[in-house]
Order: sequence, then C-alpha cells, then structure tokens
Amino acid sequence: MVKPHPVTPYPEVNSILEELHTGVAAALRERFLGLYLHGSLATGDFNPATSDVDFLVVTCGELPADRFPVLKAMHARLFASGRAWSQKLEGAYLPLGQLRRHDPAQPPVPWLGADGHFALERLGSDWTIQRWILRERGRVVSGPTLKPMIDPVGADELKEAVRANLRDWWSPPLPSPERFESAEYQVYAVLTMCRSLYLLEHGAIASKPAAARWAEANLEGPWPGLVEAARLWRPVETFQRRKEMDAFIQFTLRQWGITFPVA
Repeated sequence: MVKPHPVTPYPEVNSILEELHTGVAAALRERFLGLYLHGSLATGDFNPATSDVDFLVVTCGELPADRFPVLKAMHARLFASGRAWSQKLEGAYLPLGQLRRHDPAQPPVPWLGADGHFALERLGSDWTIQRWILRERGRVVSGPTLKPMIDPVGADELKEAVRANLRDWWSPPLPSPERFESAEYQVYAVLTMCRSLYLLEHGAIASKPAAARWAEANLEGPWPGLVEAARLWRPVETFQRRKEMDAFIQFTLRQWGITFPVA
C-alpha cells in the first residue's frame, strides 16, 4: 500500500489521516478510489483548538452490504484509540457516480460524525457547498484529482444551498436548541452567519475568519462587536451571548428573505 504524503501543516493531523487511509483502504479493498479533505483544512480557516477533520472517501460503485460493518468497526477502533484527532474525524463515503453533483434524492451513504456515530445518512443541502470546496480547494490525501469528477458549482447554486440550510437548520423554532448552550456552538453560529452573509453579498465562499473580518468592517449596529468577540474566542474562555446570537441569526435570515415565526 502506498503511504500518503503529508497534506497539512499539522503532524498529528497527518498521522491520523495516515491511520484513516490504512483502515479505509483495508476495509474497502478494490472499492477504494480516494481519500480527500474538505472543510476548514481546505478553506484555510482550520483552528487546532476547535476544528474537525472533514474528509470524503470516494468509492468505486456502491459498497456491498458486508463492507459497512467492517468500516463501522474500523472507525470504532480508531475513535477509541485515544490518538490525537481520532475523535475529531467527520466524513462521508460517496460512490463516484454520486459525486458529480448534489441530488437530494440520492440514497443514504455511510457517514461518520465527530462523536463517533457511524450510520447511513442522507447528505443535506450543505453538500452542494462541500462539493464546491472539494472541487476548488480540496486536498488529496490519496487518489486521483477531484476537479474533473465534480461539475462546476455556480454562485446561484451556492446561494440556494445556503438558503436551504438556513431554512432547515437555523430558522426558528431552532432544531436541537440544546446545542446552543455551549460557548463553542454559539461562536460557531455567529461565524456561520458571517459566512452566509458574505456569500449573499459576493456570491463566493470565504473562510470563517475572512468572512468575520468582512462582517466587522461592513455590518452596522451591534453586530461588529459580537462578530469580533466570536472571531477572537478561545476554548478556555466563556461566550454566553445567546440573546445577541439569536438576534444575529434572525438578522441573517431577514437578509436572505427567509420568514420565520416571531415569538
């Protein structure tokens, strides 16, 4: 088996990716086509204190049913290993035929959450965005170049994907409201809104830090202070700004023309 070259500036991330590559290739055998990075490691806003390691495995055709439990056991072992970043891996397994463009009707695919949960899941509208990142900025851990295998994703398609994500996941009544009790998720929410506002204005995807700096310079009212606090936040600090965060989410929804019930 060919050992993948280091693809990030972080030795411990490269080490867990090598371990992941070994496990995936052994589990999939001839069905394994490639392992790729998207998310913050591709867009340039990776934060070692808070970020996940977002990956995609592309397979040759749909996986036989007997491969799923092998993959599940492999991921469980890796999660329980206690190695650095072993509990920060998050990714999906896509057959090559489903990679070209996002189709909500596509069947569920194997998906790993950063909490170790591994199941068949249907990919949401945000995978239009992930495809753009994979095509334009994705990092190859192992396998052929992705760009020829993914159709170009235009600004209108990106905007529709973000609009759908805002409607489904960020509009009141908020699903899973308990997630907002943590400081980390409140920060994540603020920076995600900045990113969506940047896309609405520019029709392009920016890293969270870049979108936050743009928001600080261009938004009026109370938002620049909230955004700056989120951008500068570190995990050892508190961030209890739930009311401001709620108001910022609602402000963002209004900019996108999304209506929601008013309490």
